[in-house]
This record gives sequence, structure tokens and C-alpha cells, in this order.
Amino acid sequence: MTADNRTNVHPSTFILIGIPGLEDAHIWISIPFCVAYILALLGNCSLLFTIKTDPSLHQPMYLFLCMLAVADLVVCTTAVPKLLSLFWFHDGEIRLEACLTQVFLIHSCSTMESGFFLAMAFDRYIAICNPLRHSAILTHTVTGEMGLAIVLRGIALLTPHPFLLRWLPYCKTNIISHTYCEFMALIKLACAETTVRRVYSLMVAFLTGGVDFMLIICSYVLILRAVFLLPSKDARLKSLGTCGSHVSMILVSYTPAFFSFLTHRFGHQVAPHVHIFVANIYLLVPPMVNPIIYGVKTKRIRDRFLKLFSSLKAPH
Repeated sequence: MTADNRTNVHPSTFILIGIPGLEDAHIWISIPFCVAYILALLGNCSLLFTIKTDPSLHQPMYLFLCMLAVADLVVCTTAVPKLLSLFWFHDGEIRLEACLTQVFLIHSCSTMESGFFLAMAFDRYIAICNPLRHSAILTHTVTGEMGLAIVLRGIALLTPHPFLLRWLPYCKTNIISHTYCEFMALIKLACAETTVRRVYSLMVAFLTGGVDFMLIICSYVLILRAVFLLPSKDARLKSLGTCGSHVSMILVSYTPAFFSFLTHRFGHQVAPHVHIFVANIYLLVPPMVNPIIYGVKTKRIRDRFLKLFSSLKAPH
């Protein structure tokens, strides 16, 4: 189907056009995107390998970090290879099934990332507010069950998304003004009533990212209250230091996510290229930065990684 053939209301393919208004700069934009993707792959794989090979790191915080790393890898790998193919080879055509798969994987794994941030906040809350019972409360079994619940929540709430989009009539056009398939980008192309679908998407976003963020805020209010009750300044600084990496990751992840979410639904005055650029930053920057944050700020991970790296470099 071509872009001008608007008689087929159920197209078998869509056309991604990238960042509208910046088509001439696609090849240059692809360079930092490609570098960020390679760093995300290397960083997250290194993090997973480092934690896997060191039994002393098999603690709830690091296990949740591994789950987050896997979700990050799925999100960026779902979108970036096609994005680079579009930028480098002008290959914007994507089949409907592949497009809907992108929608499901990106949205469900993003929801899982939010859940893992909440789980990590809960871990910090128990570690600081109830340290003597931390290992008794967050056993490996409980940690695994929490991770499984987060994954199942993402799958259950986001599985309807592809089906909500699958049978919509797309009689306006089959051109998607984006670098990847996204729920709102697709639903804007439909020439049918989409209010129920939009409301469901909004509810899912609130029940996952919105509720998770509010619970994270609540956990840190309780953490701060417990920290300021500690007797010495050194103890307070040490306790807050254990939360620094987690807070940094939340800021890096939630800031572009909220901007992208709000501008897609309510920011009609925001230029399309600004929104799409931020949407791509959301997919690329957190997966790239998260392993760096934990690798640099967490001494045990840093030391373990350096030990592994030096052993690989050492002559046999």
C-alpha cells in the first residue's frame, strides 16, 4: 500500500517518516542515537554479567536492577534497529504485525521498568526503616515473586493495546509521523471513534506509572523521616548515599517519560519534532545511563567490574 492509497482501511503496512521537519538531519541524528544504543547494550550486558558472576551481589536491590536492565534492553532493541534502518537506508516501511509488536513491547516493558523502580524504592525503605528485618522480609523468593508480579502486570494491562489498534480503520493515511510505532501515534490515524481506547490507555498509564511514582514519593518521605531521626550526621549521610543512585535513575527515566506522555495527549502546542525527539531520548538515554549510574556510584559493582575487566586483560 502506498501513502496515497487511502481506500484500504486496514493497511498491511505503515510508513515511519522519522522526525518530521528534521529529515535532512536524520543521518547526523543517527550518530548519537547509534552510540547511545551501543553503550546501552554494553552497559546493561556488563551489569548483568557482573551481578550474575558475583554471589555477594545477589541481593534484592541488585536483582531488581538486573530485571530493570533486561527491560531496558528489550525497550531500546525493539525500537532502535528499525530507527537506524530508517535514518540510514530510508527504510520506513513496517508491517502491521511488527508495528503492533513494537507497541506492545515498548509499552509493556516501560510499565515493567516503572514497577522495578517501585520495587527498588521498597527495598530502600525496608533497608533504612527496618534494617534488622531486611533479609527476612525481602528473601530471594519474595524478590522473585515481586519481579514476576511486575512482569505479569505489564503483560496483562498492555496486551489489549495491540488488539485495540488491530481492527481500527486507518482511512486517513498509513504514514506515521514518528520513528517507531506508539499507541497514540497510531490511534491518531484512525477514522473511527477512539474515545474508549484513549480512556483505557490513560487509565493504564495512571494505574502503572502514575501510581508507581506516587508510591515512590511516599516511600522516600518515610525514608527521609527515618533518616532525620538518626543520631549522627555520618549515619544520615550514609543512609542517604545508598539512595542516590536510585533517585538519579528515577529522575533520568521519569522526566522524559512524563514529558512525552503529557505532550502526546495534551501538548497540542508543542512542535512535533520536539515531542518525537524527547520520545526517543526516553527510549535511549535511561538504558544507556542507568548502568553507568550504578556502576560509578555503587562501590561493590564498580570493584567487581574492574576485577573482571583486569582479569580479562591479564595475560594467560
